[in-house]
Amino acid sequence: MVLQAIKYSRGKLEILDQLKLPHEVVYIQIASPEDAWSAIRSMQVRGAPAIAIVAALSIAVMAAVHMEHYVSVPSDFGRDLIVRSLEYLKTSRPTAVNLADAASKLEVITTAASEMPGATTRSVLEAYVEAAEEMLKNDVRDNENIGRHGAQWIQRRLNAGPPPHQVKASVITHCNTGSLATAGYGTALGVVRSLHASDTLKHVYYTETRPYNQGSRLTGFELIHDGIPATLVTDSMVGALLQTRGSAENIAAVVVGADRVAANGDTANKIGTYALAVLARHHNVGFLVAAPRTTIDLQTPSGESIVIEERPPREMINIKGPTVTAVANDGVVNDAGYQYEELVIAAKHTQAWNPAFDVTPAKLIDGIVTEKGVVEKDSDGVFRFDKIFER
Repeated sequence: MVLQAIKYSRGKLEILDQLKLPHEVVYIQIASPEDAWSAIRSMQVRGAPAIAIVAALSIAVMAAVHMEHYVSVPSDFGRDLIVRSLEYLKTSRPTAVNLADAASKLEVITTAASEMPGATTRSVLEAYVEAAEEMLKNDVRDNENIGRHGAQWIQRRLNAGPPPHQVKASVITHCNTGSLATAGYGTALGVVRSLHASDTLKHVYYTETRPYNQGSRLTGFELIHDGIPATLVTDSMVGALLQTRGSAENIAAVVVGADRVAANGDTANKIGTYALAVLARHHNVGFLVAAPRTTIDLQTPSGESIVIEERPPREMINIKGPTVTAVANDGVVNDAGYQYEELVIAAKHTQAWNPAFDVTPAKLIDGIVTEKGVVEKDSDGVFRFDKIFER
């Protein structure tokens, strides 16, 4: 059973608090756009697709709860309420494009509903709720398709024939791109899940993903939960991994997610992605970006135009977690209730630069897998996305 990071029913939204993982499974209630803004900003929920879904559903919850109060109120009130909430939520985290894309689509639907003959605030809110719920359904379906297309791309690169001659691939992944980062299944981790489901995955290596440790905390949690063979490495070990174990482990690809893909294919993703792409190219390993079409921003010409969020230095020079009862190779977590402590791991007065993302140039990316298939560069070395946006 895949982890459920978002629990939604009409009028109620709960999210898995990712700041508590992997030590505690705690769901928190999101009852308003303000709740969602805070959860997104604090990274209780993270991952570009999940951010967009939680933001959209937070307004849906507010709308569903208060809908009956606005039966005869003019439609302009409902439209303005929705639009203001969407604009507010867009300020929570600027780099991920999915939230802005979802807000734009929902604003169009809301405006159209407000202009219908006989429209009221209630009818506008109802149209919004239905549209947000449809986005939730589509995200899960799209992730499953991304996983299938990405797995097939990796298998083709290995020239794998049908069983019993099929070669199993190992892959490397970065940050967290699974059920915890989406409405379900995952993007890059969805590719891993698809390989595992088809019995063509040998092993997955996942990076710690400093400084917020989304890999060790979240991806590890998902892989262990699903029983997928996996090994944790620090970000700085990937070069050695490819150099010493790449051939023996049949490492065929590095698979990562994306927070924004520019029109030319330049990709903003979790800090450290660019370095992985350089290593993959040096070791002749495929580099695959997995993301829904909503992550592709055709209005942004290149990575130079992507705004990179900078996080507080504290996240880099401090580390927080539960205490342990004994020093052991695998760490023994205190079973007598979780006592969290925050520790300083840098010298006093350390100055730190903490960008949340970096931009991987398109020339280092071999493929971008979406729910419509894998886009590869043409003979001119250019990514062309027009076909995947055809209706």
